[in-house]
Amino acid sequence: MKYQLPICTFLAVALSAASAQVASHAPSAISNTASAQTSPLQVSDKPVARVNGAVLTDRDLLREMYAIFPYAQQHNGFPKAQEAAIRQGALEMIIFEELVYQEAVRRKLTVPAEKLTHAEAEFRKQFNSPDQYQQYLQTEMHGSEQQLRQQIRRSLLIEQVLKTDVELKDTVTPAEIQAYYAKNAARFSQPETFTFQSISIVPPLKDTPEQAKQAQKKAEDALHQAKATKSYQDFGLLAEKISEDDFRVNMGDHKAVSSDKLPPQVVKTLQGMQSGQVSGLIRIESAYTIIRLNANTPARTKPLSEVKSELKTDLLKSKYEKLRSNLAKQLRAKAKIEMV
Repeated sequence: MKYQLPICTFLAVALSAASAQVASHAPSAISNTASAQTSPLQVSDKPVARVNGAVLTDRDLLREMYAIFPYAQQHNGFPKAQEAAIRQGALEMIIFEELVYQEAVRRKLTVPAEKLTHAEAEFRKQFNSPDQYQQYLQTEMHGSEQQLRQQIRRSLLIEQVLKTDVELKDTVTPAEIQAYYAKNAARFSQPETFTFQSISIVPPLKDTPEQAKQAQKKAEDALHQAKATKSYQDFGLLAEKISEDDFRVNMGDHKAVSSDKLPPQVVKTLQGMQSGQVSGLIRIESAYTIIRLNANTPARTKPLSEVKSELKTDLLKSKYEKLRSNLAKQLRAKAKIEMV
């Protein structure tokens, strides 16, 4: 089980190959026995990197890999296709966190005693029993509560730097939202869509003249029955009974389909229909189709009022990632980082 400080900020790290995101700088429990069973990596506390002389170990790395891909323990390891990317993302994260921590020390930041005590208490609440807490101490902190206290203090210092350098600067003004909306109007355009049902008669791929004639007769009979239906339910039951297309299992219902995904002759027919109306026979190559229009939604552009909240969230996320990336670059520029 992983244990994390609820007060700590979660950092997002993009992993294109792993399609995964992020981790926390809070202490977590990874036992030597469990890691050997659930991951190809073995924990031996050997160095994996040095950041300005500070040593980061394989225990730190594996903890972060589990934070990125928490299902690894359930699935006996990391997906082979993603493991390298997960490992690289975890390595970048623990290096970043160490750089941020060292920056906090350089700035002479401190953690008030009462805040540290409160964080310790909150952290201990995650354990189901005193024995479980002691097991964590032995496994992760070599039995030292002082080491745990230092790790919690470290997390709070990291959080302070991130708050001042990233979070407090991560704001989006109404003018920025308006400008983005105007510049990306195409993103908010919705094409015309149709919700309809279909009944199709599909002759053999290489039909003979006689088979083609039989298919046409069958389609005309289907049309006669379709025209007699009075509702969605009636048409749907008929589709399930006689249609030869794949939509018959769902009462012939195609749900909402944009006009650019439909054959031109179908779009033309639908545009001339009223809701609830049944079409005539539509010939698409050698097949015959009958459609019932249920709804026609005209093309439109979503107004800013409709997408404002979504846009603000997206822009805040983008700005946060940019601020965090810039902080990482600034800290790396003046650091000595060695991969072991």
